[in-house]
Amino acid sequence: MRMHKKRNLEPRMEALGALLLARGKPCRNTKEAAETFRALVDLKAVFGNGNPVELEVGCGNGAFVAEKAKRNPAVNYIAVEVCSNVIITAMEKIAAEGLENVRFLNIPAEILPCYLKEGRIAAIYLNFSTPLPEAGREKQRLTSARFLTLYRALLCEGGAIEQKTDSRPFFDYSLRMYREQGFEVTDALPLPRRRCAASKSSRASERASSQSIFSVCTGVSSARLFSGGTNSLSVSKRITGSFSG
Repeated sequence: MRMHKKRNLEPRMEALGALLLARGKPCRNTKEAAETFRALVDLKAVFGNGNPVELEVGCGNGAFVAEKAKRNPAVNYIAVEVCSNVIITAMEKIAAEGLENVRFLNIPAEILPCYLKEGRIAAIYLNFSTPLPEAGREKQRLTSARFLTLYRALLCEGGAIEQKTDSRPFFDYSLRMYREQGFEVTDALPLPRRRCAASKSSRASERASSQSIFSVCTGVSSARLFSGGTNSLSVSKRITGSFSG
């Protein structure tokens, strides 16, 4: 379903321009932009300090990054969201809460190298990314080979990827891709099963919502993947259907 454009979107985006590092694509061809265009952000100048910087890819309504920023004032956060209709809610949330350690990129994740220097990101968060189960859309999945290569370049020494998903097929796919791209799986810690609230539909209440955690490590970076259920910072939505690739 196509999302209706939010009322007064452009004036609202303009009013919060101080929070926005970049918006849109520098040219029509995303691949060309990622390879040739550079407008690297001076993170120290933007935040006014040299604190570690963490990145959320696909920030949605901003609930996760807002909570992280409140809990960790000595960490800076960049939240990425391609949809202006969505990112405006996150930006307004951050502004309303007066959080000064968050900035936004309203861009496709493919062109992150246009704006972020290599080796500067301490952690990358992927929270309930759309699984995109169709075989023809594998390259668009945020844990496909091309994205993992991109993340590895952005991460600093000892950096980490933390992923949460409620799609078991996407969980399995992501685990396979981490391994294929040279990450080493070092740990797996299942969490207790949970049931949905009684007010939910019987179908939702009956579904399995166990949560599994594992860490994937290389010499320079690590990744954790959470599968199923909800957590204190995010609420998941069930994704159903077949999965290819």
